[in-house]
Amino acid sequence: MDDVDARLALNRPVGSGRPPPEVRRAGCDLPEDLTCTFRPIGVVHSPWKWREDAPRQGTVGPAAVGAIVLHRQRDGVGLQNTLQDLKGFSHLIVLTWFHHSHGWAPQIIPPRDRQKRGLYATRAPDRPNPIGLTIVEVVDIYGVRIDIRGHDLLDGTPVLDLKPYIPAYDSFPAARAGWVDTLADPGPDHRDSRV
Repeated sequence: MDDVDARLALNRPVGSGRPPPEVRRAGCDLPEDLTCTFRPIGVVHSPWKWREDAPRQGTVGPAAVGAIVLHRQRDGVGLQNTLQDLKGFSHLIVLTWFHHSHGWAPQIIPPRDRQKRGLYATRAPDRPNPIGLTIVEVVDIYGVRIDIRGHDLLDGTPVLDLKPYIPAYDSFPAARAGWVDTLADPGPDHRDSRV
């Protein structure tokens, strides 16, 4: 099977069976010692200092306000111009570094569940690469500051990147939510008292 056939074999409906043996044998072709270095572009200002204080998702509970403040310069270039034309977008995708992460485990019991789930089937903040993704409402932008609403970010969270939320590309109303869709008798939510 050549590379084209392998790509075509992977382009089939979800759940249609196992891939061919040639594709199953393909391994990760990245060196195990490969590292990636990130330099934050800014920081989050938030009412929450600790994970236990923040909602488990930005859409749970009252919509909290906060701000993202970019560094004034990066590599000698002013970052205020990077926010040009962002005012027309109502929402923003924010990629962050979970700076309070405590290591990780391959399986965890998520909130509202009663059994262990594979880490990548959850939104737990403790991950091999503690990268966070949240979607926030843009309230206002001036200079290198973005006022936001509806977030779950901690004060001092390093911001890695910002991307505009575009409903035509980023919204999947018919998407399935795996095990979350099957919760008939949800377990306790460790944040119920906070919402």
